[in-house]
Amino acid sequence: MKVWILRHGQAEPSAASDPQRCLTEVGRQQVRQMAQRLVGQPLDIILASPYQRAQQTAELVREQLDMRRSITTVDWLTPDDDPLEALDRLAERSEANILLVSHQPLVGQMISLAVDGHRQAHYPMPTAGLACLEMALPAAGVAQLLSLSNPASEPGT
Repeated sequence: MKVWILRHGQAEPSAASDPQRCLTEVGRQQVRQMAQRLVGQPLDIILASPYQRAQQTAELVREQLDMRRSITTVDWLTPDDDPLEALDRLAERSEANILLVSHQPLVGQMISLAVDGHRQAHYPMPTAGLACLEMALPAAGVAQLLSLSNPASEPGT
């Protein structure tokens, strides 16, 4: 199983509530840039947080990749969700190639838990950061980190 983990792009600093914060134009550009790294990948599904900025990020990726399948919104990918629960939910999925669109601190903790078996390792996941993990089954300490990129380190930035 390959799991790509994408943090949403840069968002507005405030809104009526945190879940309602939208992407900025810079955030949209970041997401389009990082979506290029997913071109040619055999993604089966995009799972996204219900927060507005994650939904917008997922939709931009879906459009860039010309995916016909709609985004699946899941309530276990919000900023303060438990990374162990997220791995357990992934284990219930039948897809082999999954893109998760979520938030910090969840994305960093999930990578740490999957790769290192604990939540304390530091994996830099700035806005629009993208990680790719490979694992036989989603569980603590079994994943291999194949790549970790962010818009600032991409060519042409």
